[in-house]
Amino acid sequence: MIEDRTRINILFSCTSQERKNFEPFVQDHALVFILNGKMIINDGIETFQFNKGDIGFISKNQLVKTQKIPQDNKPYMSISIFLPKETLYNYSKEHHILPKGSYLGKPNFIFQPDPFLKGFFDSMLPYFENQEALTNNLATIKTFEIIELLLRYTTIQNLLFNFEDDFKIDLEAYMNKNYMHNIPLAQFAKLTGRSISTFKRDFQEIFNQTPNKWLIKKRLDLAHFLISKQGKKPNEIYDDVGFINFSHFSRSFKAEFGINPSEIEKNHS
Repeated sequence: MIEDRTRINILFSCTSQERKNFEPFVQDHALVFILNGKMIINDGIETFQFNKGDIGFISKNQLVKTQKIPQDNKPYMSISIFLPKETLYNYSKEHHILPKGSYLGKPNFIFQPDPFLKGFFDSMLPYFENQEALTNNLATIKTFEIIELLLRYTTIQNLLFNFEDDFKIDLEAYMNKNYMHNIPLAQFAKLTGRSISTFKRDFQEIFNQTPNKWLIKKRLDLAHFLISKQGKKPNEIYDDVGFINFSHFSRSFKAEFGINPSEIEKNHS
């Protein structure tokens, strides 16, 4: 059973099979309440595990890989509340809310036990079974409620209500952190504050190579390391390093190293 239903900006997720997300761009801030099972996310620096009962926060405008894993013979279930930039901006104007400083925390984290946030998500449980009862007006009201609850955290206020325009970030550092995410070059360009033409020009100047060739080489080098040095199985890591299907990975690997990844696995074992 796989069933994801969205009402405006509220996502009810239920799956009885382990799922990996291959479209890892997070556009809006999100809060996730795990009803059953666990969700594992990797933001390129750290891996976080959200367990049953946890309330997690995932920041906008980043690349993450996620796994939704059922447990105890029960499906994975969660409720996610997304906070679009437009909603936060209008809320800020109406209620005169501004950041009180810079946000210096991690982009993704798990809240310490909070009875108010827990009470909020408990109030969402009836809608999990009867999602049609969650009208657009109710979804808006619930979104405003969670924003008010988050305002009790000054650090999160600094994160939510910072509306600075995108700017060109350090391309070399960004790509070395996120190369294993298989997304279009246009998405990489947007995330680094560039047009696609500027992205390609800057990339060539920094890496002395086209983005596509560089990405393939970086992903294959990582795969080679994982298989030869850490004993990973090729069919378990090809998607983690940025390949969508195993056959493309195997062909590319042999073209680069002159040997099939399975042969390295045998030699290692």
